[in-house]
Amino acid sequence: MLDHLTDARTAGGTARTADAPLIEARGLCKAYTRRAVVLDGVDLRVEAGERVALIGSNGSGKSTLLKSLIGLHPISGGELSCFGEPVGPEASRAQRLRMRRQTGFVFQKHCLVRRRSVLSNVIHGLFGEAGSWRAFCHSLAPEDWRARAMDALDAVDLADKAMLRADTLSGGQQQRVAVARALVRKPRLLIADEPAASLDPVSGRNVMELFSTLCREQEITLIYTSHDMAHATAYADRVVALKGGRVHFDRPAEKVTRANLQDVFDG
Repeated sequence: MLDHLTDARTAGGTARTADAPLIEARGLCKAYTRRAVVLDGVDLRVEAGERVALIGSNGSGKSTLLKSLIGLHPISGGELSCFGEPVGPEASRAQRLRMRRQTGFVFQKHCLVRRRSVLSNVIHGLFGEAGSWRAFCHSLAPEDWRARAMDALDAVDLADKAMLRADTLSGGQQQRVAVARALVRKPRLLIADEPAASLDPVSGRNVMELFSTLCREQEITLIYTSHDMAHATAYADRVVALKGGRVHFDRPAEKVTRANLQDVFDG
């Protein structure tokens, strides 16, 4: 794993502001049983517009943290806020809906409806909006939704594939459709759980470059997990390493060393 670490770095890191953070966790805990503690006192602050990579061994709590940050997994203890609103049992249904409408998701598997058109799959990203039954198929969608979906496809360079069935595309193209589906919501936050893990090296680099560039250009906050250390250090402003359910280090990507990574995975 460490042999794949390169010196590549993405220029244009995001400047911090004095505003409240987009996400803030203090003493965050998540346990499924008394013996199955996954997150044990995690402190994390993410500013608007930052690109943050979460790394760690299998079972370190990366995916659980990612999903806990936006309320998909209820937390067991600590304090957590997202978009300035609480995340947890005290959050109202309206607060949870507002938070999810401002968040885009991309996962390791593309999760496309294979027999639907590429355009329809992107429009599916608008489920949850008022009248979202019309997001079922592009032929039912309002004109402005179709226009937004085409803009998102254009951003990932797939506008010419809009009317093709999703299952006719390559794996890399399907993942770019998944990116477009997340972007069509015009999110403030983009969550990606190992988005390049199922792709070949070239397609994986292309998808990560696309993620990083679009988030920087559109001022979207990006938090992603990765087992590829080159991806973690090249496309993020910060790298947060988890070990045993705790933050092992949190530092700028350009300052992460081989020794740091060795300690996370082999220490």
